[in-house]
Amino acid sequence: MPDRMVAPADDLEITTAPQGPGMVIHLAGRISIDSAPGLRDRLLAHFREEKRSVTVDMSEVSYLDCAGIATLIEALKMARNRLITFRIEGLNGNLENLFQATGLLALFETYGANSSSASRVS
Repeated sequence: MPDRMVAPADDLEITTAPQGPGMVIHLAGRISIDSAPGLRDRLLAHFREEKRSVTVDMSEVSYLDCAGIATLIEALKMARNRLITFRIEGLNGNLENLFQATGLLALFETYGANSSSASRVS
């Protein structure tokens, strides 16, 4: 059964659901300096549960600032230290362009919003 957390002041909805030996975290709204700490806490909680994989679905993220980017990079580092597969899916439009332009796309295992193939360069 999905677990849902809505932080109205932060404009970010976080929904989690188990998927095999891992977890899918669906994000909707804005990942900003206000909402990034809550996202970080949720990601860390799943890493402590020793999931084998964590997938972050960003298909409904409308905004991402530098605090959100820092949170995702920190999560990637922690996942790698714990040997957990950390992937991002649903990047499209401006978010995909941002990840490509900044070189972040090369860091993460990603699945595009309309793509069935994975990309990973690390």
